[in-house]
Parts: sequence; C-alpha cells; structure tokens
Amino acid sequence: MFGWEYPPHVYGGLATANYGISQGLHAQGNIDTILCLPKPWGDEDRSACKIVAMNAVPIAWRDVQYDYVNSRVGNVMSPEDYFKYRDHIYSDFNYMNVNDLGCMEFAGGYPSNLHEEINNYSIIAGVVARSEEFDIIHAHDWLTYPAGIHAKNVSGKPLCIHVHATDFDRSRGKVNPTVYSIEKDGMDNADCIMCVSELTRQTVINQYHQDPRKCYTVHNAVYPLKEELQAIPRPDHTDKEKVVTFLGRITMQKGPEYFVEAANMVLHRTRNVRFCFAGSGDMMEQMIYLAAERGIADRFHFPGFMRGKQVYECLKDSDVYVMPSVSEPFGISPLEAMQCGTPSIISKQSGCAEILENCIKVDYWDIHALADAMYSICTNESLFKYLQEEGKREVDQITWEKVGAWIKELYERTLGWK
Repeated sequence: MFGWEYPPHVYGGLATANYGISQGLHAQGNIDTILCLPKPWGDEDRSACKIVAMNAVPIAWRDVQYDYVNSRVGNVMSPEDYFKYRDHIYSDFNYMNVNDLGCMEFAGGYPSNLHEEINNYSIIAGVVARSEEFDIIHAHDWLTYPAGIHAKNVSGKPLCIHVHATDFDRSRGKVNPTVYSIEKDGMDNADCIMCVSELTRQTVINQYHQDPRKCYTVHNAVYPLKEELQAIPRPDHTDKEKVVTFLGRITMQKGPEYFVEAANMVLHRTRNVRFCFAGSGDMMEQMIYLAAERGIADRFHFPGFMRGKQVYECLKDSDVYVMPSVSEPFGISPLEAMQCGTPSIISKQSGCAEILENCIKVDYWDIHALADAMYSICTNESLFKYLQEEGKREVDQITWEKVGAWIKELYERTLGWK
C-alpha cells in the first residue's frame, strides 16, 4: 500500500482515511499490509500494518555497518529491512541527491517541490516492489499513482487505486494539466478504481473516461471515539451564545465565503451566535477581510489549524457544524462532528451526503437555506436534540470494519479469486 500521510502527522483528510482503511483491513483477520510512507516519524500506530520508511530505503549502494544504520534510521525501520532493500537496488542512482546511506530525504507533507518528491517516491517504490512478497498493490491519491504503476510494472501484480479527490474537486474545474495527466495515467493503469463516493465515481468515469465496470464506490467511515475524547465535556450553551463552526482548509473547494455570507444573514436576526472559523488555507486572509467588510468581525474567531484532541474539543464546544463545500469527494469531518453530538449542515455537493440522513443538506450556493438551517438549530432546542441524538446513532453504525470488508471483496474480485 502506498500512502502519503498517516496519523499522528496529519496534513489533511488523507491521513485519517489511510489509517481507517488500514485498521479496517486488519480487522478482516487475514490481510497483511505493507504501508509505504515518504517520511514516518516512528510514533505511528503500527498495529495494523508494517510501515516502510521510504526515506530509509537505499537506491544507491553504500558500504555501511549495521550499528550505523540502526543509529540513523532504527527509530523508523529495522536495519534488516535496509539491507534487504539494498540487495534489490535496480539501477545506478548515484547521480541523484542521496545521503550517506544512499537514501532520498523527504520533506514530509506537501512541500513546494512536491512533483520532485512524487517522482523520487516512485523510484524508491521500484526497490520495495522488488524486495517484498505481495498479492496486490493499493495506491492512495495522485501522489502515489506513479509508485503504484512502477510496482505493477515490476511485479506484474494488479493495481488498485483509491481516489480520495480529483483535481476537478480541488480547482473548481480549472484543472492543473500536470496533475490531471498523473491522475489519468494512474486510472488508465489501474485494474480497480475505488472512489470515496458516487459523486467521485461519476467524475472518474466522465472526466477521466474510465470503464464504469472497474470503478467502485467505497464510502469512508469513522472510528469510535477513544475514551479520552469521549470524556471531553460538552459545555451547555442553553442560555449562552451559540457557537457555529467551520473546520477545514480555508480554500476555494470548501466554500468558506458561503459560510461568512450565511453568518451575516443569521446575525441580522440574532446577535446571540458566535462563528468559529477553524483551519488555515490560502483564503484565510480574504475571509477575515470579508467578515470585517460585513461588519461582523466581532462575532468571528479564527483559531487556526487544529489537530488531534483540539479538533474534538472544538467540535464538542460547537452547537452547529457546517461544511459548505463546493465539491467534496467525501468529507469525514461532519461524521466526526456528529460523533461528538454536534448537529451538522452539509452541502448536497459532498460525498458524505450520499450516506448521511440525520443532518441538514443544502446546496453550497444557497446561503439563504444555509442561514435558515444555522438559525433553526441554534434557536430550536427540540431540533437540536433530535439531530444530536439521531446523528450520533447513525454515525456509530458507519464503521471502518465494514469498509475493510468491502475493500477485501474488491481485492478478491480484482485478483480473480471470486
């Protein structure tokens, strides 16, 4: 399995999904996953998979001792694996920017030289694919498609790709041709394409011209809340100001301006609501200015990017969670909000709208409907209670184990075992 990020080092939704899928597959009882990550830190949960640190896999031969290798990379990968991979170097990569172990360094996350890192990752994938025993390849999102294709060419094993988003989602149709060609190449070479929603599946079929017979919908899920997160108290805002929260990347795809405009409408009816704009992104400054222009900046809070426990504290402190995404392949955050007992409003243009019932759905551009929904949940106690209880009950049934069982079924079909 080729992944780009993994908890606790979370840069976006891909880490959460990759973790859930790994755990869901592990729960099937008879699947061993080798997960390749560009730059693991050593503190990842390895209960569900063996993690290969791609920044510790040599692509150029170096005569180094066991103890030295252990001192340099032992916290992320065993020296035994280093030497195993060293035996499978397939070309002279000394011309590349390798370190004293013959390995490539990675920045981790999404640096400015991302395309270079994607290429380096795919070169290293060739070494790993020549060294490991496996039945099937599973590559997550466009960053790892070149690695998946390389592993397929080396091994002859079938390739499954997992489409968590396409560039059509990220760019509102102004597609980056380089990214599009990487995505299309991955899809053309894939034996099975797993899409996080029917919305995404239709994009893959229509915009990337893929055979519908190899495209499947595999919705995401959530993990049951850990005890420490369950224990976070929910403040009672009955006679206090209500809190309406947006939590995610503040970028074009997520529709942040619709949140501000709807908030402005709510504040014309009541001043008893505060708006939390959690996250970071290229439109953050623009949104601060927009709130100021509308004269509602005193009702807005911008706490910045949140991770781990902070996310759940923020969700539990909210009376309403809003995801007004313009194009959201799935969107795990409303499920997490509902787990915390926070009623959610989501756009009909999101993949999770296909499986969620106990939330309010509006068109992302319909700021009147969005404002009505926010106002109603904040002022109607019985509506709040209904969405809180039924939403939590519904989300508790959406598990990664079920997702893992469906992915296993797709593996077996792809391998011709079924």
